[in-house]
Amino acid sequence: MRLAEGIVIDKEKTFGVLKFSALRREVHINNEDGTVSDEIKERTYDLKSRGQGCMIQVSIPAAVPLKEFDYNAEVELVNPVADTVATATFRGADVDWYIKADDIVLKNKQAISHVKNQQPQPQNKGK
Repeated sequence: MRLAEGIVIDKEKTFGVLKFSALRREVHINNEDGTVSDEIKERTYDLKSRGQGCMIQVSIPAAVPLKEFDYNAEVELVNPVADTVATATFRGADVDWYIKADDIVLKNKQAISHVKNQQPQPQNKGK
């Protein structure tokens, strides 16, 4: 069976609270001769997942700007998908799971932006 779009994830049930840790690695595109180019294909980040009880790695396309959030900042994934890569062995196959997403964003970014954009209201002291 092949799931062309991977397995769509219910973010809250699967990951619970996600906290940003760090950039884990950058994956570069290989040149035609097999050497590694300077062009980045994707970036993988370490995130702490309360739902999984451990650190998870999530890959984001290189077209998305580098994420440099504060350590332990609460984040969420945009359109996360789980997928697999299988490698044939003498006994069958080894299967590795991976998670990819369209982006990683701050969990309360909209709320913070909204508060920053509000102007203080003058208080009527009732004379």
